[in-house]
Amino acid sequence: TMADLVPVILSGGSGTRLWPISRERHPKQLQPLIGGESLLQTTLRRFEGLSEAAPIVVSNEEYRFLTAEHLRQAGLPKWHLLLEPVGRNTAPALTAAALYATREGADPILLASPADHHVGDPEAFRAAIREGIIEAERGALLTFGVVPVRAETGYGYIETKVNPTGTASAIRALTAFREKPDAETAARYVEDGRHFWNSGLFLVRASVWLVAVGRFAPQILAACRQAVALARADGDFVRLDPDAFRASPADSIDYAVMEKLPDSDHGIPLRVVPLDAGWSDVGAWDALWEALDHDDEGNSVRGDVVVEDGHGNLIVAEHRLVACIGCEDMVVVETADAVLVAPKHRTQDVRRVVAHLKAAGRDEVNVHRKVHRPWGWYDGIDAGERFQVKRIVVRPGASLSLQLHHHRAEHWVVVRGAARVTRGDEIIVLGENESTYIPLGIKHRLENPGRIPLEMIEVQSGAYLGEDDIVRFDDKYGREL
Repeated sequence: TMADLVPVILSGGSGTRLWPISRERHPKQLQPLIGGESLLQTTLRRFEGLSEAAPIVVSNEEYRFLTAEHLRQAGLPKWHLLLEPVGRNTAPALTAAALYATREGADPILLASPADHHVGDPEAFRAAIREGIIEAERGALLTFGVVPVRAETGYGYIETKVNPTGTASAIRALTAFREKPDAETAARYVEDGRHFWNSGLFLVRASVWLVAVGRFAPQILAACRQAVALARADGDFVRLDPDAFRASPADSIDYAVMEKLPDSDHGIPLRVVPLDAGWSDVGAWDALWEALDHDDEGNSVRGDVVVEDGHGNLIVAEHRLVACIGCEDMVVVETADAVLVAPKHRTQDVRRVVAHLKAAGRDEVNVHRKVHRPWGWYDGIDAGERFQVKRIVVRPGASLSLQLHHHRAEHWVVVRGAARVTRGDEIIVLGENESTYIPLGIKHRLENPGRIPLEMIEVQSGAYLGEDDIVRFDDKYGREL
């Protein structure tokens, strides 16, 4: 029954090939790359009508507040958000989710899905899931093979047995996993009708997965069992035990388990459900261009963009006007603090730029100029030698920590909403167009007591303006004091 199906969303990756929009602490699954919702939100929408159960989302400690906010905005009645203290790839993530799903004796069927893929035809996707569920109930481990539309060398392939003619079901037996092929092999794969792209989607009963992982990756199972047993609930989050989870080897579902299954006698039937639903892993900018709508010239644009005599381009403008003249098959991505320009066929090399920036210790790899916090966000608008200007937005009912700074003073101007300000021993309430001054070394806190977002401009002045000049005394979000 569908009631027995629990979606498991694997949302821990950082997707740096989509830099500069995707950053380590604001990764691609939390970005609205296709349409108005984030990839995580559209992934959750895909399961509507398939399952009433609360999804289990496995994510990273680093962007937990932002992930929880996306789940809230998606309007889900309930969910479980498991936090990994460190990334350990997909096999430990699914194993932790399976142990969590079975902690009270239930044994649901799990549908494991990456949080950052795109599916153009959600109805066809749901039909494929419904088809696979019957096999999963019989103890099979199913993966979804994307019907290849071109000889792609960037994906792994799944090899299957062709069903005899007259077989009612489209589901096939899985015979082997094949690494990313060269162009000649890929062309052969597309023609023979036996090979599919590996989508990274899996359907399996929790207990069956745990048997398989226990057999082929016992260290992962042992570490995750401990991490879930010692996990602690914390508001919106379930925190996996850090020491136990860190002890797990890092490995993908494919390498740890799937690729070892075909050659062993383990009694778990392996099945492939063909998936023809406009699937894309949105892995790099060229793949995103493929997944988006294009104009008559093959251009896909977002934001304030002017194209003069251009063809086949992807142009994203987040902060200002971007004009392109005579561009062919280019990717141009403009954000507040970084601009990427590359030929479409070279976009896999973005990871080399990211590696270069990382080695140089550049913060543009980690965060956007706009930084999300549990209480809202701030955007660094301008900065000079002894000053910086931030635009700060605080959610209704939220408050910043009680803090002080040793090296900077702050001026606050309320632009919209109301602010309750603690300043030393006094508490003042500021309305629109009112301001206050926080001298250096004074304990202070900012709260939004109202029903609309509080928007304000902060001007900091002082000899040192780093974010680490914060001494926290009290924080309702449990951040390090």
